[in-house]
Amino acid sequence: MTSRGETLRQLASQSLLSHFADLCDGTVIVDADANVVWMSDRYLGRLGIDVPAAAIGRPIEEVIPNSLMRQVVESGRPIMVDIMDFGDDAFVVTRLPLRDAGGKVVGAVGFMLYDDPRHLTPVVARFQRLRADLAEAERKLVAERRTRYSFTSFVGLGPACAELKQAARRAARTSASVLILGETGTGKELLAQSIHAASPRAAGAFVAVNIAAVPETLLEAEFFGVAPGAYTGADRRGREGKFKLADGGTLFLDEIGDMSLALQAKLLRTLQEREFEPVGSNRLETADVRVIAATSRDLEKMVAEGAFRADLYYRLNVIRLETPPLRARTEDMPLLAEYLVEQICRRQGIAVRGIGADAIARLRRHGWPGNVRELSNVLERALLMTDSDLLEAADLDRVMPSVAVEPAWRAAAEGRAPAGLAETVAQAERRAIHAAIEACHGNKAKAARMLGISRAALYEKIAVLGL
Repeated sequence: MTSRGETLRQLASQSLLSHFADLCDGTVIVDADANVVWMSDRYLGRLGIDVPAAAIGRPIEEVIPNSLMRQVVESGRPIMVDIMDFGDDAFVVTRLPLRDAGGKVVGAVGFMLYDDPRHLTPVVARFQRLRADLAEAERKLVAERRTRYSFTSFVGLGPACAELKQAARRAARTSASVLILGETGTGKELLAQSIHAASPRAAGAFVAVNIAAVPETLLEAEFFGVAPGAYTGADRRGREGKFKLADGGTLFLDEIGDMSLALQAKLLRTLQEREFEPVGSNRLETADVRVIAATSRDLEKMVAEGAFRADLYYRLNVIRLETPPLRARTEDMPLLAEYLVEQICRRQGIAVRGIGADAIARLRRHGWPGNVRELSNVLERALLMTDSDLLEAADLDRVMPSVAVEPAWRAAAEGRAPAGLAETVAQAERRAIHAAIEACHGNKAKAARMLGISRAALYEKIAVLGL
C-alpha cells in the first residue's frame, strides 16, 4: 500500500472512531489485558460513575459486570451487535478488536449503540418479516415439488386398471428405474406421481420435465444446471438443474422418446455414474435420483431404427408399466365419468351435477383417441353448455367429435344419423395429423411443414381435436 493510501486509511480509522464516539451513547476502550484505559463521559454517566478515575485501570468486568470485551481481546473477533444487561437496564452494544501495525490485538473498543433495546424494534421486525417471507417461499417451493396424486387418484376398478395399480405399487417399493408406456392422456404422469408418493423417497422432491416442451438447445442446462457466468447473459449465481433439484427424490422424464441422441448419451452417463457437470463447469456434482420415464412412442421400434439408444432403453426399462387406453377399459367409464364431473364442477364453481345412463352409453360408443384427457375436455364443455342438473346424451352430442367414419348404412341400420360434414372433416384432419406426426417420428415442427401449416396452427389443432 502506498504511503498516501496508508495515511488515508489511518485518517478513515480515526474519523470513524471519532464519529462513532460522538453518535453513540457511550464508548469504552480496553488494553490487551482487558483493563479500562478510557471511557466517554456519556458512558460513565449511564453507568452511574461520578469519578472517571475510578474506572481507569480496572478490569472491565469490575466496571461493567456483563461485558464481553475480554472475549474480544482474547479471540480477536468482533461482536457486532449484542444486548448487554446492566442492573435493571439493557444496552445495545458492539465490540471491535484493536490491532497494531503488525496485526497483533492490543485492545478493544466498545460502543453503546442504544441505551434501550426497543430502538432495535424496527430492525428486528423487518428481519422477522424477511425470515417469515423466506420460510413461506421455501414452503411453497417444497409444496410445488410434492406430488398431488396418489393411487386413489387413478380411478378405475376394472381388471386392466387393477392389474396396473398392483404392478405400480410393487414398483413403488423399489428404487429401480421405471418406464411407463401408453397413449397420450392415459395418466402416465399421474401414475408416476403415485409411485413416488408411495415410495421410500416420498419425502423427497418430485421433479417433472416434459422433454417435448423444452427446446433442444436448453435441455442440457435444464437437466444439469448452469455454472455462474457460464455464458453471456447467464445468471452470476448459477442455476441448479433438475437432477440437483431431484436429489434424494424422483425425476420424471415425460416424452423421453423425443430426446436427441446426443443428450441421450449424457443422460445415460449420469444414470450410470450418478454424477454430472453443470454447463460451463469442470466440477463434477453428484445426485441420488430415481428416474421414472414415460412416452407414447414405440421405443423398441425406435431402438431398431437407431433413433433411440439401446443402452439407455435397457437402463430405463427395468420396470415396465403400460397404461391402458380408455377404449380398453370401458367398464370403468361410469366411475371415471362421475369422478371427473364432480372434479370439474368443483373447479368451475358450479353445483355438482349427475350423469345419466344414456350419457354413459354415449361415452362408451366413442373411441377416445385422446383418452382420459379428451374425456375430461368433453365433459367440461358439456357441463358448461347446459343448465340441467343431469348430464344427458343430447348434451354430449353437441360437443363430442366423431372418431371413426362409419358407412351411412350402418348408422341407418342402428337407427342413428350418419356423421355430419363437420365431424367428417375433423376426423380427416385427425387422421392426417396422426400420420404426419408418425412419419416425422414425433417431430412436430417437421410434421407442420409436411402438412403445410405453421407449428402454432398444428398445436392448436392438436388441442381442438383432442389429440
